[in-house]
Amino acid sequence: MIYIADTANIEELKKLFYYFPLEGVTTNPTIMAHAGKPLSELVPELKEIVGEKMLHIQMISNKADDMVREAKAYIKKFDLGNNFYAKIPVSVEGYRAMGLLKAEGIRVTATAIFTQQQALVAARSGADWVAPYVNRLDNISSHGIEVVGDIAKIFKDFDIPCKVLAASFKTVDQVYRVSMMGSHAATVGYEILEKLRSHPMTDMSLEWFEKDGKHLYDVEF
Repeated sequence: MIYIADTANIEELKKLFYYFPLEGVTTNPTIMAHAGKPLSELVPELKEIVGEKMLHIQMISNKADDMVREAKAYIKKFDLGNNFYAKIPVSVEGYRAMGLLKAEGIRVTATAIFTQQQALVAARSGADWVAPYVNRLDNISSHGIEVVGDIAKIFKDFDIPCKVLAASFKTVDQVYRVSMMGSHAATVGYEILEKLRSHPMTDMSLEWFEKDGKHLYDVEF
């Protein structure tokens, strides 16, 4: 499973990309609102940080033809390449837009998924990634981890090339569990990424190493 950062906070991303093996960034209108910057300012900064890795930008339009025009406008304005994915919600217009975008050679991430069948329809419509919301399902006792596992199994059983990008996490355990359920990727916020890479016993071990080896490592470098 690969990790993607679910944030548009530039300072957070700079820190994460310094050390964390991230494969890209996902955004949506809510994430952008938290970043406090309009798209025209934010995308160039994201592009500089991401480089050749994935950049998933959600369309704000609610009609299929407008979603296609919107994606094309971003590609042209920001000189986006094959690492750009147009995030499309799984609405009636969204499903239609997915096929239209794929026909134009534009990669697609289907978002706001809450059921296995929504994911399958999106995949058949041309989505490259589907993003089921784990914690939001858990909040209504709908077992988000199981939904992710079911989607991954469906794609494997029917040899569907679409991949699962699990989203919406509140705990490190949720990220761990989707990795065990076959999710191809997880898009995770800054705080959870920081927590999942660390452990208090690791910090304690480093303190012991430094104390025990302080007077033994006598080679200059």
